[in-house]
This record gives sequence, structure tokens and C-alpha cells, in this order.
Amino acid sequence: MIDKGLLSDGTYLLRAPEPEDLDVLFNMENDTSLWMFSGNAVPYSRYQLKKYIVQSQHDFYTDRQVRFMIVREADAMVLGSIDLTDIDPYNGRAEIGIALLSKYRGKGVASAALNIVTGYAKKVLRLRQLFCHVPFDNKQSIKLFVSNGFGKSGRLKEWLVHDETYSDVLILQKFF
Repeated sequence: MIDKGLLSDGTYLLRAPEPEDLDVLFNMENDTSLWMFSGNAVPYSRYQLKKYIVQSQHDFYTDRQVRFMIVREADAMVLGSIDLTDIDPYNGRAEIGIALLSKYRGKGVASAALNIVTGYAKKVLRLRQLFCHVPFDNKQSIKLFVSNGFGKSGRLKEWLVHDETYSDVLILQKFF
């Protein structure tokens, strides 16, 4: 039996991507409605994602990122992923991003995963802060981060484009 420790709250578990997650990752990465948030503008092939799963060093110093699959412990169902990217060990910070399959949004899953990964970032990676960029009109995501201890620290003008319209983003930070 694996000690889940910091990566579980008893309801949800965060774990590294496995080959069995290929379909979930393929669907999330190729959901064009999420591209404006990720900065992605091209689809990923199954081959590329499989290669990522197999070749990732799972070392935040090497990869400068850590991806976790969000799993419901009761039935091992994968609900989405949560990522720490642009990890800067020297300055003690990382950007955080969450992607859930649409049927699991608005059910508290993101908040639970955010709480788990925040503890991991603080206690295991010894980071000093997490930050994220949230579109100014994405009230649900802003509420998620603010209710989990992130504060608004800035606004970037015309930062994201979608359908030829530029929108502002809020910079949110959580300090430990």
C-alpha cells in the first residue's frame, strides 16, 4: 500500500500521468475552448502525449513542470489535471493551472485539487509562492483562486486573444 500523504485529502488523489490517461489527456489538450487559457494553438497527437508521459523525467528541476492527474479515490476515475509550470526553484515560484473534464466542473473538485497541490508545493517543493493568469471575465476561476487564498496582484492588458478579441487577465498570487 502506498502512503498517499500530501497527495490525497481522502476524497481526491493527485498522481503522475500513466499511459492509461492518454485518452483523458488527449481530450483535454485538444479541447479548443481551453486553448486560450493554455496558450496552445495546435492539436496534440496521441503519439506526442504518449511520448510526454513516457519521456517526462518527473523531476521539477529538469522539466520545470509537474503534472498531476486528479483522481476520485472512491472509483479511481480521472477527473482532470493540475499543473505546476514555469517552476523557478531559485526564486521559489511556479505557475499553476487546472483543467477538468466538463462534467466535473463546479463540484468542488478544482478547489480540493488546488488545496492538495498547494500543500505539496509548499512542503515538498519548498516553493514560496504560486501564481496564475486568469481572464478578467472568468468570474468562476477568479472566485476559485481567491477563495483558496490567492490575492489579486495585477492586471495585464489585452493579454489573451480569442476570436480576434483581446482580453485582460488578472495575475493572482498565493504566498506561503
